[in-house]
Amino acid sequence: MSRSDWFSAIIVIVVWGLNFVVMKWGLDTLSPLLLCALRFVAASLPFLLFVRPPKNLSWGLLAGYGLVQGVGQFGLLFTGMKMGMPAGMASVVLQTQAFITMLLAAVMLGEKPQRWQWLGLTIAIGGLILIGAAHGNGAADMTLLGFVLTVGAAAMWAGSNLLTRVAAKQGSYEPVSFIVWTSVFPIAPLLGLSVWLEGGDAVRAQLQQVGPRELGVIAYLALLSTLLGYGLWTRLLQRYAASTVAPLSLLVPVIGLLSAMVLLGEFPSGVQWLGTAGVLLGMMVNQFGGRWMRR
Repeated sequence: MSRSDWFSAIIVIVVWGLNFVVMKWGLDTLSPLLLCALRFVAASLPFLLFVRPPKNLSWGLLAGYGLVQGVGQFGLLFTGMKMGMPAGMASVVLQTQAFITMLLAAVMLGEKPQRWQWLGLTIAIGGLILIGAAHGNGAADMTLLGFVLTVGAAAMWAGSNLLTRVAAKQGSYEPVSFIVWTSVFPIAPLLGLSVWLEGGDAVRAQLQQVGPRELGVIAYLALLSTLLGYGLWTRLLQRYAASTVAPLSLLVPVIGLLSAMVLLGEFPSGVQWLGTAGVLLGMMVNQFGGRWMRR
């Protein structure tokens, strides 16, 4: 990778790692589904007049990706964090999307996982079990519900990964255009669910209380995490092999854990650290197992 692309990768890792702390700040005053909806409003509506829809991709695919990622992944993640999932632990658990993607690809696309990938999956599942069993202990008392919702968010991320592969088969596309236009589709469902669950008056009251802090959170989630982060990451995947780019995502939960400790005072318990080590080790085996076995 060139120096400029390494710099792009570092930006993405830091932005995505801090993303979980920023989410927690936003959830202090805004409900999960409303914050999620505002994220996609800011990531799409201001740019529709300037960014053309991606060529070669069907509207059905754009809508499917937007709903799975926006309502599924981020709706569940924001709700899970509101229900007691610590920011640092969320950054770790969410990375299990890599293994769920592997399983879904095996079932739906006929891809056959290698032996080391099964080993990595087994190690990561052991780590997840330890993290889940430690609910109520450490890291601001993680709840089991928050943990389960975050695992569900990882599964939805895996689903959006498969849709990305389908999009790649339909033809090349501009990453920012793809992100802007897919971000349109989650807005109405998220706002509708927010009004249905909380009531119109509650949603209206939250919108009226949006101040500089909330606007800063929304701007970070929409402009930095969504547009800049996914835009740069997709460009890296277009320029380099997935085996070169994907392992860099291992650093995201490291930044997530450290930033949560420094900025939120979340200190995982011993069991949570052991589970985190299991998940990260499983991801390393999944990414590098093939190289290790060829030596």
